[in-house]
Amino acid sequence: MMGSIYRRIAAEFVGTFWLVFGGCGSAVLAAQFPALGIGFVGVALAFGLTVLSMAYAVGHISGGHFNPAVTIGLWAGGRIPAAHIFPYIVAQVFGAILGAAVLYLIASGKAGFDLSTGFAANGYGAHSPGGYSLLSGFVTETVMTFMFLLIILGVTDSRAPQGFAPLAIGLALTLIHLVSIPVTNTSVNPARSTGPALFVGGWALAELWLFWVAPFAGAILGGLVHRALSTFVHEDEWQAAAATKVRTAP
Repeated sequence: MMGSIYRRIAAEFVGTFWLVFGGCGSAVLAAQFPALGIGFVGVALAFGLTVLSMAYAVGHISGGHFNPAVTIGLWAGGRIPAAHIFPYIVAQVFGAILGAAVLYLIASGKAGFDLSTGFAANGYGAHSPGGYSLLSGFVTETVMTFMFLLIILGVTDSRAPQGFAPLAIGLALTLIHLVSIPVTNTSVNPARSTGPALFVGGWALAELWLFWVAPFAGAILGGLVHRALSTFVHEDEWQAAAATKVRTAP
């Protein structure tokens, strides 16, 4: 059992490292590359691809959370025990920090590199890519994380088509980024926000609270709503089965 949890947190560490390095790396290194940058669409796709690839690579080991909000939401939805929350979140945060550190090492090798340009950190108000307010940022992060958890819980349900969950989750994260990059630079993941914020410091650390509170709120709500919907579905199935049993009874 102890060996199992170590393998799980190692998988979460590696998966979150890849998410931050790949997703934030696309924003820092490639989004505005001279003459042929990938732009918002490319960055959104990069985040989706990191989750998709790691979900297939190590998702069978740890469940493929790579996100403290997902871990909290899955707990609220009754999918994981409370004992997994702390070790998973610690592994995710340290994986995100390493991802940001490796990205910094690469990005700082270019002449004129300046952390003040943002380093893919999340922000609101003056630090929102589109100048959106604190309220806009909070609502966006809460709603997007809520929907993300509904999708995750839905596609990983035992009654859902098997084998397609990572694809649906990766595409969902891509869509979330397409909508919300202009608002907050898109978090829906407290670990992803923490890694770059530690390097930017100042305003990024001062605003980091929002990118823990809002995703957690949305994730818990998503987990509870899905749990309630699933309960109703199971009750309907039980009633239908009971009715069938009565009709076929001799």
